[in-house]
Amino acid sequence: MSTDKVAENTDAPAATTPPSPLARAGGLAVTAARRLPVTAVSVAVLLVTGVVFESLWRHATQARWFEGVAYGLPALEDGRWWTLGAGPWFGLTPLQHLSLIVLVGLGIGVGEWRLGPLRTLVAAVGGQLLGVLGAFAVIVPGDAVGWAWATELSVVLDVGCSTAVVAVLAAATATLVSPWRLRARAILYGYVIVSFLFVGSLADLTHLIAFVVFLLVGERFFARGERGLRPRTRRETRLVVSAGMWFIAAVHVVVYFIPSDGPLGPTEADDVSLAGMLVSVVVAALTAELLRRGYRVAWAVALIYAVFTTVSTFVVTGLVVAADFRSLGAVTLGTGLLWAGEAVLLIAGRNAFGVHLRRRITGSTVHRDDVVDRVRALIRRYGGSTMSWMITWQPMNYFFGPAGDDSAGVVGYRMHVGTVIGLADPVAEPGDRERLLAEFVDFAESQAAVPCLFSVSGETAGIMRGKGWRALQIAEDTLMDLPGLEFAGKKWQKIRTAMNKAQKNGTTYISGLLRDQPAEILTQVREISEQWVGEKELPEMGFTLGTVEEALDDDVRIALAVDAEGVVQAALSWLPVYRGGPEGGVRGWTLDLMRKRNGPGANNMVEFLIARSALEYKEEGADFLSLSGAPLAHSGDDDNADMALLDRGLDLLGQALEPYYGFRSLHHFKAKFNPRIDPVYLCFRDEADLPRIGLAIGRAYLPGATTRQLAALARSGSSDTIDV
Repeated sequence: MSTDKVAENTDAPAATTPPSPLARAGGLAVTAARRLPVTAVSVAVLLVTGVVFESLWRHATQARWFEGVAYGLPALEDGRWWTLGAGPWFGLTPLQHLSLIVLVGLGIGVGEWRLGPLRTLVAAVGGQLLGVLGAFAVIVPGDAVGWAWATELSVVLDVGCSTAVVAVLAAATATLVSPWRLRARAILYGYVIVSFLFVGSLADLTHLIAFVVFLLVGERFFARGERGLRPRTRRETRLVVSAGMWFIAAVHVVVYFIPSDGPLGPTEADDVSLAGMLVSVVVAALTAELLRRGYRVAWAVALIYAVFTTVSTFVVTGLVVAADFRSLGAVTLGTGLLWAGEAVLLIAGRNAFGVHLRRRITGSTVHRDDVVDRVRALIRRYGGSTMSWMITWQPMNYFFGPAGDDSAGVVGYRMHVGTVIGLADPVAEPGDRERLLAEFVDFAESQAAVPCLFSVSGETAGIMRGKGWRALQIAEDTLMDLPGLEFAGKKWQKIRTAMNKAQKNGTTYISGLLRDQPAEILTQVREISEQWVGEKELPEMGFTLGTVEEALDDDVRIALAVDAEGVVQAALSWLPVYRGGPEGGVRGWTLDLMRKRNGPGANNMVEFLIARSALEYKEEGADFLSLSGAPLAHSGDDDNADMALLDRGLDLLGQALEPYYGFRSLHHFKAKFNPRIDPVYLCFRDEADLPRIGLAIGRAYLPGATTRQLAALARSGSSDTIDV
């Protein structure tokens, strides 16, 4: 045989047999055990105890060893302290033992994946111990004062480690980003509070204690960037509050048909008829829908009822504990504590509910329900500035005129701290604008309010200067002229690089209406936006800064960058700028929402989307794109000494907000597109109005900011770059 043949045979790969399904499963189990050692050990111990002590096929309470491992107040009083460590590894019934294995594998596994082995071990052990010992701290004094529920629990022995799972999951929620952290916490809260109120077993009490303690522990020690227990966006606030109402409605149904006995007494309510229960559910469901839509009147009604029910609950609870008062049932007692939680959410999220059932309109015969459609029609008829479409956002009030003729034009305004803030240029025929502005000022002064005009063009500023008003530049509108636009030459090198990179990576450009996109695309856009807001220490801003809800408008266009795997990496929304007059149509588009996903896949995607949008709108015949003015940021210096006070105040506010929202960094980013600059102004009567105007503008942008958050502004520094 030749040496070549020998070498050929020697080098030939040996035939391999694919691993069996059992081998593959074993490999996955080994990998999971290495990655999640606490979970693996816990599941293994539960399997061993289930087999050795036969608790996987027989009831533990029937075994002779049960009292030697079960924890409870009797065990602690008899000196069996080791049961705190032995009891968690058993289930009361075979089904419970099996469910514990599954619960630990999933719950502890998810927690360990988020927290790591050491933190998971601390949360599991600490949660189990604190939950059980904390329950004893409730049961002992409760039994001493004759609380029937506490007396029943004082003789109970229990086993199981579900409390450890609840503690780990509660702590792990601190590592999530918006909106998932709030949703996960809401689910856990719903489970532990309802179980406690309407079942009230020893396990339910330990779950509640462990959840509260390790929710706070996780927030304090395990959070990775985003902090806080409150909803971070107006939409998230509305959804959570609305879900709370639906949750309470569902509880009414459950406790009516499936009564039980909880810490506040029996949950059946003999004094509540089926018809009464159904009416309560219908009212709660209707209120929930109105809350989801952000109606102020629904918020007020829900808050009044929630506070009334909560106060009544505390009074009756005191009677139950102290005077052996017999409860009227969960409909009046147990759900009262749920209403307490709902009241907290309503108060904390009060600024998310600004939509009026009857909007404030002055000088018009238009029906209040149709006023926004009328405003849209006027903008299409007369045109407007790059920010005019923002007056269609809610909450917004409207002044029509002159002389009550709504066809003559409209001014959109907001009212805060006794200041009427007219937003953007008046929407009217050029010849009617001065008279419309004069009547708007008269209207504001008739309300004993301070009038001002915010984010207006040089044309409107000139009109008001002619009336003796002051005009202060507060921002710069950055405009890209589209006719003749070509991304050629050295000054467009960065933009061409972004477009080439997107093409090379297989990124798809999608344009159109956001509401027409598939559900999975819309879900991703919401997720990106809510994560962006969740990373900020301040709540979601408003006024001239839109959200996904505003992007769902039928007149608003969106631009999406979707990678080869179907993941949305970045999203923009464009507001229409109508031409008005006999020609009509859209003459330009204003950039509003601008969001991108975290990670390298989204790098340069915003530049890509702006460039592709510019080319698309150029082909459609638009004259310009407005990259919008960065609020509270401008590049020029105002030499007018009379303006120095507000100018300095806005500049300081802009610097304070910079680390959170990057206004000045955003301004520098837009310079990549070589725009021309158009000043944006604030108009006011005299310097004496400036303190109130400044406060009103701050409140308009940050209606939900707390005192602590506003105090953080004073301590914040500044940033020079924005990662887009």
